[in-house]
Amino acid sequence: MASEEEPPKGSEEKPEPLSESTDADQPVDEDGKFSSGGSIEFQDAATTKPRPPTPAEVRARNKYEKKQKELEEARLAAEAKRRHQKRVLMGAAAAVGVVGVVAGLGYWALSEPTVTAQCVQEDPNGQPVIVPDSYCTGHTEGLNGFFFYGGHQYHYYYGSSGSVGSRPIGGSTTAPKGANITTKSGSSISRGGLGGSSPGKSSGS
Repeated sequence: MASEEEPPKGSEEKPEPLSESTDADQPVDEDGKFSSGGSIEFQDAATTKPRPPTPAEVRARNKYEKKQKELEEARLAAEAKRRHQKRVLMGAAAAVGVVGVVAGLGYWALSEPTVTAQCVQEDPNGQPVIVPDSYCTGHTEGLNGFFFYGGHQYHYYYGSSGSVGSRPIGGSTTAPKGANITTKSGSSISRGGLGGSSPGKSSGS
């Protein structure tokens, strides 16, 4: 049998290593396409238009805007209501204050005592005698509350009673302070309190 021939040394062929190729190593043409067929799109911020919103995005935005509008309307309504209530409270307080003042004045006026004054003249014995009111009313008061009319002196008796020609029953020659003083004929001699007039400066009723 023929012997197998051994191959010559150094003649073994070694396989060549495979080189790894990636897209980064592949050349890119002018259109931005790789030679393998892939492509990259570059966007220009100056010319690129945003995509239109989707229907879901439009609905969400409309819902948000509607909610914001409702909240703003509620806020404005609450503020207007608060201002109205404040005005009502201020008006009520002012009205209560005015009513209180009027009621106080009315009570004060009603609570003032009313005193009747009678015109008197001293008789020869120095005793007072009631004379008609016209002898005192309408005349200027002199010293010590005396009126001078027809050469005679007259003055008032306060809080007394009795008829013309008789002596006054009770009363005093001193006018009470803070009282409404009138004559039997209705003439006002003095008004107590605010706007009061002094006794002797009488006015017709």
